[in-house]
Amino acid sequence: MNKYKANIKITLREGILDVQGKTVEHALHSIGFETMSAVRIGKFVTLEIKAESETAAQNQIENACKQIIANPIIEDYSIEITKAE
Repeated sequence: MNKYKANIKITLREGILDVQGKTVEHALHSIGFETMSAVRIGKFVTLEIKAESETAAQNQIENACKQIIANPIIEDYSIEITKAE
């Protein structure tokens, strides 16, 4: 059984109002960073998994993302897997 590390990036889908991102954007503008825009706030999850292969690990993590880690109705996610030592 191999051990893998996964980095999962979760962001709100395009078209979903990102209230936290808008708040940060407004705060940036108020302190002089007027050139910054389109701020989007997301989540970053790391985990380790034991699996027979990288493909098996990817499939399990994909299922976990769909069921609990992300909300696929309003969020997009991407998974990056590396072999752990």
